[in-house]
Amino acid sequence: MSAVAVDLTSARRAEMLQVIEAEAKATAANTGRSVFAPRVMDALAEVPRHHFVRDDDHNRAYANVPLPIGQGQTISQPFIVALMTDLLDLKGTERVLEVGTGSGYQAAVLAELAAQVYTIEVLASLAQRATERFAQLGRKNITVRTGDGSLGWPDHAPFDAILVTAAAPTVSQALVDQLAAPGRMVVPVGKVGTVQDLTLVSKNAQGDVTKRSILPVAFVPLVKSS
Repeated sequence: MSAVAVDLTSARRAEMLQVIEAEAKATAANTGRSVFAPRVMDALAEVPRHHFVRDDDHNRAYANVPLPIGQGQTISQPFIVALMTDLLDLKGTERVLEVGTGSGYQAAVLAELAAQVYTIEVLASLAQRATERFAQLGRKNITVRTGDGSLGWPDHAPFDAILVTAAAPTVSQALVDQLAAPGRMVVPVGKVGTVQDLTLVSKNAQGDVTKRSILPVAFVPLVKSS
């Protein structure tokens, strides 16, 4: 990559962070977070989003919009990635489950902030491409599996945090059961074509579960194995 291209990418990444900061302030009445943790912003600055989009979309990689990645799936807009990540309150020692690997961008961000990330993708071709990207970028604390994410990953449970990147009508009880106590899960809830609620599911040390609506969102549907 030429020096000009590197400079342009750096400038676009800096603009992305500025947009995220502005969006955080604008939505603080809903989210309760006017700024995101420095660790989260540093992770977004570190992960090269242009490696996780289609070649035709490289020029839009750092725009605050979702982009198609094929097979009816998308890479979420940077602000939503930042918000969902920030809501997990990761400190660096956690085991995190991601449901819906997609391009792998969200998992790569989580891998900057947690000890280990387990990510599940129902579409085998997307899982394979994400695995290849992780290898190319040297991300060694991400484990990928092809399967039905709504069922979680019992072999590695419990998880300190769970992040779901596709919408389902209800919160999966299997995922709630696999959430550690204490633990936090962020998941979009609602039917496709309707307003969905980005929902924070919290489990306390005694195992009591609470749910809080954070923000209206629009996600692709959670695909289950046939």
